[in-house]
Amino acid sequence: MHIVVCIKQVPDSAQIRVHPVTNTIMRQGVPAIVNPYDLFALEEALRLKDQYGGRVTVLTMGPPMAEAALRKAISYGADDAVLVTDRVFAGSDTLATSYALASAIGQIHKDMPVDLVFTGKQTIDGDTAQVGPGIAKRLDMQLLTYVSKVRSLDIDHKEIIVERRSEGGVQVLKTSIPSLITVLEGSNEMRFATMANMFRASRYPVKVWNKELAGIEDPTKTGLKGSPTVVSKVFAPTPRAVKAEIIQCESDDPKDLSVTLLAKMFAKHPKLEKEIAKRAA
Repeated sequence: MHIVVCIKQVPDSAQIRVHPVTNTIMRQGVPAIVNPYDLFALEEALRLKDQYGGRVTVLTMGPPMAEAALRKAISYGADDAVLVTDRVFAGSDTLATSYALASAIGQIHKDMPVDLVFTGKQTIDGDTAQVGPGIAKRLDMQLLTYVSKVRSLDIDHKEIIVERRSEGGVQVLKTSIPSLITVLEGSNEMRFATMANMFRASRYPVKVWNKELAGIEDPTKTGLKGSPTVVSKVFAPTPRAVKAEIIQCESDDPKDLSVTLLAKMFAKHPKLEKEIAKRAA
């Protein structure tokens, strides 16, 4: 079994600032981290490897500094790492990114057939959740999104059963492989890197592919030329001007607190009480 995990090196969103004059994101001095959602995908892939055997290859597209993210994945237990980097990829949106990654996965498949592709549900810098589905469409793979658990995997019959979180609850889905799975946050807990894997990660010769090695057949579908998305403006949310209101009660009894709070809410929103009563009936 061969699993490819797509990861991305992103700026730490907790330290990103927006320039007050130009309204652009200030990336200077902001540390880069592995996209947190991708770590859930990597852990799920490693768990399947532990249970069923096989090989895990991590793949990323980005500048040369993204090699650090791949070495981090190797330290957790991944077997191989591929960095797709070329100046023609600069400025790629989700459409161009999915094209480049799908081409690279196709090249990996030639070396060893790919059974599963894992991604995080989205990235914290773009929050679009479009790259995973885009790769699945281009590679004609079964797509399973927002997966919270892999129940079982039958390699012989090429079938997989997963739990998928939806608005109405949890869906249990069974489909064939090869499949692409986007993993939900909180579905597992990332393991600690072992000392042996950390030493291996420091010595590992990361495969660096340019557009030719990545199998890019049409360079016009990458970078700015292949990116129809246009960002008109980036701005910080307007700070709230409303101050918190202090509500006093006669006692600390939970019942009195809830009654006082509900009375305050219904006084501010008269229609709310009728709406709740209607739904309860």
